[in-house]
Amino acid sequence: MELSTAILITGAAALFAAFLLLLIGIVYSELMNSEIPPGVSNPGRLRFIHGVLVGIAIVGRILEKLGLCNQLGFTRWFTSWLLIKNKPAPPGLRIKDLTFANVPVRVYEPTAPSDTKRRGLVYLHGGGWMMGSIDSYDELCRYIATESDTTVVSVGYRLAPEHRYPTQLDDCQAATCHFLQVADKDFGVDPRRVAVGGDSAGGNLTAALCQRLAEKEEHPLTSPCAQILIYPVLQMADFNLPSYQQNHSVPVLFRDRMVFYYLHYLNGDTSVAEDVLEGNHVPVDLKLKYRKWLSPDRLPTECKARGFHPKVMNSHDGEVYDIIKTGLEPGISPLLAEDAIIRKMPPAFILTCEYDVLRDDGILFKRRLEDLGIPVSWYHVSDGFHGIVSFMDQGWLSFPSTKPAVNSIVNYVKTL
Repeated sequence: MELSTAILITGAAALFAAFLLLLIGIVYSELMNSEIPPGVSNPGRLRFIHGVLVGIAIVGRILEKLGLCNQLGFTRWFTSWLLIKNKPAPPGLRIKDLTFANVPVRVYEPTAPSDTKRRGLVYLHGGGWMMGSIDSYDELCRYIATESDTTVVSVGYRLAPEHRYPTQLDDCQAATCHFLQVADKDFGVDPRRVAVGGDSAGGNLTAALCQRLAEKEEHPLTSPCAQILIYPVLQMADFNLPSYQQNHSVPVLFRDRMVFYYLHYLNGDTSVAEDVLEGNHVPVDLKLKYRKWLSPDRLPTECKARGFHPKVMNSHDGEVYDIIKTGLEPGISPLLAEDAIIRKMPPAFILTCEYDVLRDDGILFKRRLEDLGIPVSWYHVSDGFHGIVSFMDQGWLSFPSTKPAVNSIVNYVKTL
């Protein structure tokens, strides 16, 4: 081997080693900024997953700085690569990729004979309106379809920041309404037994869609029979609720990251993120109005047991409000809809996790629905964290609470 070649190889190896050391150092620093409460099952596993996700984001940022690719695109690709298995359809289930009203969907149909029309579920995936896909939710949808004997339609709505609100909601409405119209004829599904559900941002889209359809007061055959909300994000008015304070740095969803997702979904102006976190974006008169729905006093006592400190917010910044005011409308914050709309919503299933910044959104929405006479089934994962159902059938990456949580969804779907 020539000396020059040896020097090049040695130099490349040294650069690679330095890159790895830098990456490890940054990931370690980020891990130290996170907090995994002792009540979380398998904390080491969650810490590992968080480290991998942080590492992916950092590598993506480096590649973007080098002009090789977009950070978000790299993160989407790598995350999907970790989760996608591309397995053939199991016995008893037919899987087809279709298009409903120009929106890509994947339909999971049980093939066993049925004496009656089947029930249906339109599933809207999570991912902060910026991540997630039909492929990354394939395992979950397969399981729900198989275990509940239900035709499941997974919707591939367009993502931010390439597409802002209300594009995602429009896509979900178009696909859902199309399915409701063709459910009986094309899929043998009773349109009166079709629910809409989703997790995280998908839960937000689910609630917003049910409200939008309720406002239209369309025929019952073109409206969902139920809404399934899995740790939903439901309001952009208060990021200082007990669960936001207690779980602000619990993986996989940090408090400041939730604001980042909201702003990219809304308009992409992240310059106001700190003001939104502090509550400076809501006028005083609206704060007084929202208090009857968002007050911590409406939460169970145990929700305030882990170091909650009420935050007094008596001022606001008018310029910040002008930038984000659309985010306080029901289309983005369904928890803030007027009673007249909430009363028209279908029965609900709500799943919350103790160690999740969105825990209180789900519980407060449960209270609103119940106060207005809407039947609610609630399942609380006492050792769960945000994103737990996404680890369904992920081998050693699964958690003890994942399957019981998913089975609670299956059991509810069976009641439709």
